[in-house]
Amino acid sequence: MDQGKTPIIDALRAFAEENRGYFNIPGHRGSRGVDPRLERLLGGNVFEADRTETDGLDDLHLPRGVIREAQMLAAELYGSDACWFLVNGTTCANEAMILAAAGPGEKILVPRNAHKSVLRGLVLSGAGPVWYLPEKERETGLYGAVSPEVIRKKLASDPDIRAVFLVSPTYYGSCSDITAAAEAAHSYHVPLLVDEAHGAHFYFHEGFPEGAVAAGADLVAQSTHKTQGSLTQSAMLHLSGNLVSRSRVEACLKLVQSTSPSYPLMVSLDGTRHLMAADGRNLMARAANLAHALRKSLLSVPGIEVYHCGTDGDPAEALPGFDPCRVVFSAKSRGISGHQLQEELFRRHITTEMADSDYVVAVVTHANTEQEIRRLCEAAREIAQKSASSPGRHAYAEDLCYTEADVPETIMRPRDAFFAPQEPVLLEEAAGRVAGEMAAPYPPGIPLIYPGERMTEEICRRLAWCRACGIPVHGPADPGLNWFQCVKTNAK
Repeated sequence: MDQGKTPIIDALRAFAEENRGYFNIPGHRGSRGVDPRLERLLGGNVFEADRTETDGLDDLHLPRGVIREAQMLAAELYGSDACWFLVNGTTCANEAMILAAAGPGEKILVPRNAHKSVLRGLVLSGAGPVWYLPEKERETGLYGAVSPEVIRKKLASDPDIRAVFLVSPTYYGSCSDITAAAEAAHSYHVPLLVDEAHGAHFYFHEGFPEGAVAAGADLVAQSTHKTQGSLTQSAMLHLSGNLVSRSRVEACLKLVQSTSPSYPLMVSLDGTRHLMAADGRNLMARAANLAHALRKSLLSVPGIEVYHCGTDGDPAEALPGFDPCRVVFSAKSRGISGHQLQEELFRRHITTEMADSDYVVAVVTHANTEQEIRRLCEAAREIAQKSASSPGRHAYAEDLCYTEADVPETIMRPRDAFFAPQEPVLLEEAAGRVAGEMAAPYPPGIPLIYPGERMTEEICRRLAWCRACGIPVHGPADPGLNWFQCVKTNAK
């Protein structure tokens, strides 16, 4: 196919140039019906591109024209058998993958570091999770790569598992050996589903880990907007092989995608695919070089530690198996928590992707500038120097990762608990009760507890710690975390 084409972009441009009398939705009629302040912020062209399914513009739920062609171009570029454009983010891709792979009462192997959107897929499908733990990184204590041997052992011990779910890369940039994981899953004739939300850029330069599509995964969800430049909430889902039915995936996507798909989101996917096809290698080389410069500069700042770096040769090089564009750093030796460091950076007009009790994560893309790299490093130096003159105490000291012993006991499937009668229980009194809701410190959005699991003293303590530190926790009906929704005792 001709990767120089942009089918959706061209169709929308042609439609706008025809200056039609317009009696379709949406109601703004280009920019004529838009609030002036909104138009000044966004510009009128955004509204000219905001159309609906009409002649010449195709239909995301039944693509036969320009959307179908754009998706085929994306599939060719990434090397998949089929690609679907998504306007509900990778969240709906994770939901659709689980729906397509496992039904009510069936089992799916899920890592404990899965994003909270996996819970939605489990509730929608009625499938039951069989949990497994990724390995912990020795350097950071964070969840890292998944051992293929763990996958093999889990599949060997439970022949009822219908699919394997895996997260790679993690929020911190750690990548699993997808080829080995796929071989492990396929040896038991089950598909491998990969949440590759943070790794869509891997496919365009040899300096990055191998992408999950190329490595043999069956279904791969990508957040194109996270690292490549499409609009937020735009994403792609890729299918390879025949272990999952294409028609089944399409049917599941129709359950979780909007019936009013956003053309600005789809056109941004079309344009980003074209950009990557035309110049992806150079752009990814630029991103990697900028990230290298950031790590090198941060390594020179007394009191700042940088992680996932090599020790031989150039210490600023990212270790193999890690995304070189994820820069993980901390000032904990200065008594500064990750949250505090992020807050101090923000006060100096530097925003970063996320922070936890120890670490800050900066995501570098091809669109960053050398000036931004210098500004971040200068701000970090100022913060570290200030703390050296009056060293503080690490305000947070909590590990939100599990050990095998920490994984809560599963009493009910997530769907059953979600729909069971529930009642609010004081957090301090919730130990021993069955959770009726999820609790996921955010970011990164990895749940501490799922609906249907038994609350423990340790889980309650960790949630109380999040409450005391003001860390946002997604899921609970009470955002203040004084109460927690539990399944009524006579409903189990």
